[in-house]
Amino acid sequence: MARLALLSTSDKTGLIELARKLVEEFEFDLISSGGTAKALKEAGLPVTKVSDYTGFPEILGGRVKTLHPRIHGGILARRDFPQDLEELATHQIRPIDLVVVNLYPFEQTIAQPGVSLSEAIEQIDIGGPAMLRAAAKNHAHLTVLCNSGQYEDYLLQLRQHGGEATLEFRQVCAQQAFSHTASYDQAIATYLGRQQVKDSNLPQQFTLSGQQLQSLRYGENPHQPAAWYQTGTVASGWAAATKLQGKELSYNNLVDLEAARRIVAEFADTPAAVIIKHTNPCGVGLGTSLSSAYEKAFNADSVSAFGGIVALNQPIDAPTATALTKTFLECVVAPACDPEAQEILAAKSKVRVLILPTLSNGDPQTVKVIAGGFLVQASDDVVEDASQWQVVTQKQPTPDQMEELLFAWKVAKHVKSNAIVVTRDRTTLGVGAGQMNRVGSVKIALEQAGEKATGAILASDGFFPFDDSVRTAAAAGIAAIVQPGGSLRDQDSIQAANELGLVMVFTGVRHFLH
Repeated sequence: MARLALLSTSDKTGLIELARKLVEEFEFDLISSGGTAKALKEAGLPVTKVSDYTGFPEILGGRVKTLHPRIHGGILARRDFPQDLEELATHQIRPIDLVVVNLYPFEQTIAQPGVSLSEAIEQIDIGGPAMLRAAAKNHAHLTVLCNSGQYEDYLLQLRQHGGEATLEFRQVCAQQAFSHTASYDQAIATYLGRQQVKDSNLPQQFTLSGQQLQSLRYGENPHQPAAWYQTGTVASGWAAATKLQGKELSYNNLVDLEAARRIVAEFADTPAAVIIKHTNPCGVGLGTSLSSAYEKAFNADSVSAFGGIVALNQPIDAPTATALTKTFLECVVAPACDPEAQEILAAKSKVRVLILPTLSNGDPQTVKVIAGGFLVQASDDVVEDASQWQVVTQKQPTPDQMEELLFAWKVAKHVKSNAIVVTRDRTTLGVGAGQMNRVGSVKIALEQAGEKATGAILASDGFFPFDDSVRTAAAAGIAAIVQPGGSLRDQDSIQAANELGLVMVFTGVRHFLH
């Protein structure tokens, strides 16, 4: 008797080619359901509908098709158990040798704007996961395929091993099937959990899964193996980016690109450029054009910019591309790239140029791994509103100073704590990052700014517990300070600012970044 293959797929990529070879090269019989059976018939392939095979029609608008003993008995029967084979014969059930199933497009559905809960629920597959799990459980006796990338490998197995797939291959496919259903269930659970979570609460259960997108040369250091994983089946974020040119992305590239994306996403309405080194900005600039913004960011710290990661919030044009080619850069990301600019950048073929159309896309939560578990928090996506800030000094900021204070505050939000940022003319002049005390960060930022600190703005991601940093800033020529406030000794800093003629603004919001 010919072997039997069950085909039931939502994504029909490569399906007809697979089915044709199963029938013509390996003499399989095919059974299929719904739209898959229709597609096979239209391709001229012999196929038996599941409803004809089971003798039971599809019901409930297609909700019940494959949930039948003739299907699951054929999948789950153990070929080395005489009793199982006797029961198959008694009930006229054929053993199924191949199950090819992929699932309803749940993630693709919920990714569409305006999808209702009822529409999403209708895309929760029931029969598909049941067949995948049953076939994966019984992989000792049959093969399960859950994505089109496996089809050619399966056919190669049949050709190389006398029409059979090896147990090792079947085990790999079984593991992939269980990973597929686990990821699918995780996507559903996460979606339904978000419908229930109110305000800032986090779900009681938080699951995370991913499919390896790319093996990386190494992690932060050469002795650390690393890989890049995509969450979900619908590519988003960096997984959906297009690489126009350059070498393969490294672990550190991706980490730095994400840091750059987060900063440049703060500036939607004005041309902005960010240059990152080791996740901290060495230069951020706003300009009247993209090229002027980049020049300001580069000149903020041209030494550190060498080998940097650049993020731009507007399509790369020819003048910007020309400026980008004047120094060695690791990566450049922008929402688009003009054809002329692409030709210019091609002269630096090793530079990785990526297109990420939506720079503002980010996850609603951040995750950090600790021993024995992980921590989850809501992302720091507060929309800065300077109208809610409190001017706590006698001296009031000018409108231009308020704009500068807002710029400096947005940058400081993305600098590792303790963070100090000095800016003027919407350009970073000095950045003090990741120091063990705030005094050290102040000194580094002011030393980097040098004489340019005169009349500049200073932003601190945390409050000043003493007035020493205020006095140091004033001595360097700083004109205004923005900080969250909230110290028991706030009044000491306010008094020092008044004494020295500084503007000081409290935001009421802290932006620590560890």
